[in-house]
Amino acid sequence: MKTTLTLTLATVISGTLVSQAYADDFITLASTTSTENAGLFDAIVPAFEDSTDIEVRVVAVGTGQAFEIARRGDADSLLVHDTAGEEQFVADGYASERADVMYNDFVIIGPSDDPAGIDDAENVAEVFALIADAEAPFASRGDDSGTHRAELRLWESAGVEPQGEWYRELGGGMGPTLNTAAAMDAYVMSDRATWVAFENPQNLALLFAGDKVLFNQYGSLVLSAERHPHLKHDLAAQWHRWLLSEDGQQAIGAFEVDGQQLFFPNAQ
Repeated sequence: MKTTLTLTLATVISGTLVSQAYADDFITLASTTSTENAGLFDAIVPAFEDSTDIEVRVVAVGTGQAFEIARRGDADSLLVHDTAGEEQFVADGYASERADVMYNDFVIIGPSDDPAGIDDAENVAEVFALIADAEAPFASRGDDSGTHRAELRLWESAGVEPQGEWYRELGGGMGPTLNTAAAMDAYVMSDRATWVAFENPQNLALLFAGDKVLFNQYGSLVLSAERHPHLKHDLAAQWHRWLLSEDGQQAIGAFEVDGQQLFFPNAQ
């Protein structure tokens, strides 16, 4: 009886330890709404999980919010798209490493009848100036995301301080912002991936793209073990290395929506 009880107890303890170890084999990834809205993680994360048995739990927010989550020590890894902000994040000691992972571009969306006449603009600065001159409705994410930060830089390059009833700061993700722009018949700046995956364009159309300043780089950051020793640094490092590996880069490049490649791997 004693032997049986001992064995049963040992089995329960062993099973509990295995269960706890299994439950701990995950990382929390703070990333952007653009990667989530486009469906990228649904396409590439299973390949990583199959090869490592490490689950990736994605928190999709604006880049600014992702930085804040990581500063608090509430995420194990970061994948965002604001290179200047990422480099500052490293300089401030919150991350020990940053690497290019992939890129795409931003595009300017607007009503198909193009009341501001941006379709023939020569560069994006002219696009923004025309929208402001016409006081045509413009839907801004207004959420300190990577897209919002890039948009503000473009207004500055156009010599415009956007304000007034025509400029709507929504404080939401890319998908909800596109939905609002469609309802308002407004201009909006989007990453190309979310726009291609967007299913409710109504009267909106892609009106301007191709200016080199619309380049949109994504980076992966290794968070500081000194700043937040409680994080799952070993597991997060495996995710970071996988993104930069041949397997990870191939998975990113193979992801398509409606036959279009949406992210282009460029790890060095």
